[in-house]
Amino acid sequence: MASNDTQVLTEYVEALLNRAKAQGSDVQPLLDDMNITPEDLEQRYFSAVKYGELYQRMMFLMQDECFGMMTGGRVQLGSFRLLCLTVIQCENLRQSIIRAGQFAEICRGFRVRPHMEEGEHPELMRVRMAPIKSISQEEFDRLMAFDNAEAIRTQLAVWHRFHCWLIGKETPLESVHFAFPCPDQFRSLAETYPAQIKFDQPFNGLEFDKKYLDLPIVQNQDTLHDFLRTAPYHLVIKDSLSNSLKSKVRAILSKDVSASMPSAEEVASRLNLSVTTLRRRLQQEETSYQKLKDDCRMEAAFHYLGCQDLTNSHISERLGFDETSAFFRAFKKWTGITPGEYRKRLEEGAELP
Repeated sequence: MASNDTQVLTEYVEALLNRAKAQGSDVQPLLDDMNITPEDLEQRYFSAVKYGELYQRMMFLMQDECFGMMTGGRVQLGSFRLLCLTVIQCENLRQSIIRAGQFAEICRGFRVRPHMEEGEHPELMRVRMAPIKSISQEEFDRLMAFDNAEAIRTQLAVWHRFHCWLIGKETPLESVHFAFPCPDQFRSLAETYPAQIKFDQPFNGLEFDKKYLDLPIVQNQDTLHDFLRTAPYHLVIKDSLSNSLKSKVRAILSKDVSASMPSAEEVASRLNLSVTTLRRRLQQEETSYQKLKDDCRMEAAFHYLGCQDLTNSHISERLGFDETSAFFRAFKKWTGITPGEYRKRLEEGAELP
């Protein structure tokens, strides 16, 4: 797989693999097929593109769309899309969180739902993990145990990023609460944000300014298509508390990979920066606007080439290329092979670039 700057914490990968092992799956053949080595899993960060491919292949293999998150059974493929279609009809974030909780109650496989309540201070709102009505408190307590720390963090990260996407705005977290002692793998993050990450709390959840609850839902069926295209790794890129500029730029660029993709000047304006400052700060983070733009297009191309109903000309058009030949040249530059060769390897289950 071609490399890029976007990464997820390796702990998210380990949580995914541990869930597969717990269900009796032998993950080694899949890791070998994807050329994921033990050394890759020893690093702090892991390729987001490769994580996305791993996640999607596991979902297909296990027929479980929420594989690796806080579920107690298999969630039928297509459930997340249906959830998204349900909540984008809401007026504001408050209503969407309530509706997501109602969806979890009736969708087979879910065991945990979001529950809203007042936070520690009047201006704060809390969204915590709560059991659905059909499971016992004992079963819920097992789900919330220290042994599931990685899955709990993954679920909270997904909730937060999903809320940000729905309203099209970053919602800074006042605090993240965990109902267990600090695991060794969380220690670096806890030391970086000591005032925000709290352990040995009475619940697992998030707290943020309640003003965000009244913000309108800005997504629709058209934007949902691109959102699902990059699922799931964009929901857990780095940490929810990450403030790197490149992650913010990618969040803007990934919303539209067509010809109308925003320019560096437009991105800088959205971030209240001059374009000179934007380019300088991205250089300090060892990347550039053009590289991030190419990465977003490349990741979209990987997804589209996996859709059998899309021709190369359709994909080229969706990615904003004037000609199909320009898409072919760009893809070969990114990966070393043509789109046709990539599709053939995908169909044969061969190693991808």
